[in-house]
Amino acid sequence: MSLCDSGDLLPVEEAIEQLLAQAPPPPPTEGVPLAQALGRVVAEDVFSPLDLPSWDNSAMDGYALRAADVPEQGGYLDVVGRIAAGYSSDKPLQLGQSMRIFTGAPLPPGADSVVPQERCRVYGQRIWCPPLRAGEHVRKCGEELQRGQRLLSAGTRLRAQEVGVLAAAGIPWVKVYRPLRVCLLSSGDELREPGESLAPGQIYNSNRYLVSALLRGWGVEVHDYGVMADALAASRDALVLASSECDLLLTTGGVSVGEEDHLKQAIEALGRVDFWRLAIQPGKPLAFGQVAGKPWIGLPGNPCAALITALVVVRPFLLRAQGVERVLAVPINVPAGFEWLKPNRRRQYLRARLSPGPDGALHVVVHPQQSSAMLTAACWADGLVIVERGQQVFAGTAVPFLSFADVQ
Repeated sequence: MSLCDSGDLLPVEEAIEQLLAQAPPPPPTEGVPLAQALGRVVAEDVFSPLDLPSWDNSAMDGYALRAADVPEQGGYLDVVGRIAAGYSSDKPLQLGQSMRIFTGAPLPPGADSVVPQERCRVYGQRIWCPPLRAGEHVRKCGEELQRGQRLLSAGTRLRAQEVGVLAAAGIPWVKVYRPLRVCLLSSGDELREPGESLAPGQIYNSNRYLVSALLRGWGVEVHDYGVMADALAASRDALVLASSECDLLLTTGGVSVGEEDHLKQAIEALGRVDFWRLAIQPGKPLAFGQVAGKPWIGLPGNPCAALITALVVVRPFLLRAQGVERVLAVPINVPAGFEWLKPNRRRQYLRARLSPGPDGALHVVVHPQQSSAMLTAACWADGLVIVERGQQVFAGTAVPFLSFADVQ
């Protein structure tokens, strides 16, 4: 008997743990140029081929000098040259000498410090500067990275900052996993495409566009197979085709217990179903299994339920299946600017946003409409407040807040 049939509700963290335990190995690897690497997952550790910086250089526009040449009360030095970024000087500084230098330029031999130009007084080819400590305003060779040091670990998903540091280390290509190929199918005879006319009882297929956008944001290659008819044979045929062409199947709708929900039957005929009812609101109906050896996840049909279960449960699984190591987002605790006095047997994810309170400090408020079918509250929100099973929330209580920015 499945969990769903037994009436049990699987806790969210257990569902995620079971999904991660069954995540397939990541796809094959490929090399991509750095300009195309954003959002891809590094397939092997990357080590720096050079020291960064590669030489001592100036952190300021100013004058390079030896700190010991400046008296305790300040003093005068001769200016004997000029070094701009992109150039260097092999002329050693002698006692009492300095060189005009610009940000990023390498220090001349003998210099150990830089005095900012705004702290100096210029008299022709001489400057007066205040005393300073050796090493001030100097970026030391290897201060950020040393040759051979690990730059990125395998399983890192590349953001702009990781792409930037690879470029700074002079690395033009990176070995990454091929994007995960996910087939997306919608279930429901009532679904129509935006722009089409609606007959009574029909609705526009928002989930198709919602889930596809989420998948693309997670670096997935989406193969959209459209809408399956609410018939067993049609569902089975669509699943057979999708499983032959993709790494993973994801469906929306058809995982409830209604007489017209044929998807579960089709999955059972082609593979295996671990059919869950999660202790989560919204989003209780969620299914996981296999079709012809390929993982399958069935999202609920209600749009906000599909959104939240995708963000909370499906995202970690898809990231792990792409080779990502760190897949779980960490909520932050924020004082509640609301009361929630209705304990629930499921963990609740309330659409919420951060807002300054009367004292100017941030607190979190929730949207008055928390229906699983309505997306407008999610558009208003910055993220989700997590209310545990059986919990009440009072104003001022610290509550976990999961920012959309951390999961999209």
